[in-house]
Amino acid sequence: MRSTLSLLLTLLSLTAMSQEKVIPLYTGAAPGSEPWTQQEKESRTNTWHTRVVFNVAKPTLTVFQPEPAQANGTAVVICPGGAFFALSIDSEGFEVARWLTAKGVTCFVLKYRLVECKTDDPTTELTTISDLDMVVAPIIKLAMADGNAAMGYVRQHAKEYNLNPNRIGILGFSAGGTVTAAVAFNYSPETRPDFVAPIYLQYEWTPKPKGVPSDAPPIFVLAATDDPLGLASHSFALYRDWLAAKKPAELHLYAKGGHGFGMRKQNLPTDHWIERFADWLEVQGFMKK
Repeated sequence: MRSTLSLLLTLLSLTAMSQEKVIPLYTGAAPGSEPWTQQEKESRTNTWHTRVVFNVAKPTLTVFQPEPAQANGTAVVICPGGAFFALSIDSEGFEVARWLTAKGVTCFVLKYRLVECKTDDPTTELTTISDLDMVVAPIIKLAMADGNAAMGYVRQHAKEYNLNPNRIGILGFSAGGTVTAAVAFNYSPETRPDFVAPIYLQYEWTPKPKGVPSDAPPIFVLAATDDPLGLASHSFALYRDWLAAKKPAELHLYAKGGHGFGMRKQNLPTDHWIERFADWLEVQGFMKK
């Protein structure tokens, strides 16, 4: 009985996913990676024990829309993480979108460009890289461009999705947090996010050529102190930079949670991080209709 119910829930989830609208971010090849020929793939059997997407060469947005009666006019671009080798598409992407959509927020899950993998297991291949900083450096610039293009698309199509063009933000995890922070430092008037939320980001990879912008948006920063990658200090550094620039900022550093928890349940306070994010959106006025 239990296995039958589990199968039914899985089928319902897959059906719901198939109904989401997927939008190519660019017309034709993505600028800056025109010669790329790798084909996007998925892995369900890997060391991260979750479904991941890899070899993204053609960035897309997957749209999750709330029921019209619940929609509040706010939108967020969601950037899953995976060290720029993969995207943890469920716990840091689609599951986040479904939770926020239930609260009235329209969500756009971004598949941004990644390092080309030579194997079918990006999580293992990642561990063989001796100089990760050098490998991901050129990809970060492309992923940042994808983040800005996503912001521009959502704002340009705000009317189509019944959105307030002044209530569009970006949220990301780990490498996706780097993309989020990169957009927060490198936007145009058309792509400026109205709020940003990097979650356990890698801050040292973030391009910040001119420091915190003079019109920087409010920021929500969150991580776990026991992050095994040592990234808790990165979140604190970003928070400190926003404070020094006298811009609105909120920081959450949990005692336990590790790295890459996303929407996974660990029976820890980090299980409720997204509720704290929603609280912050409420305080900022982004959850009101």
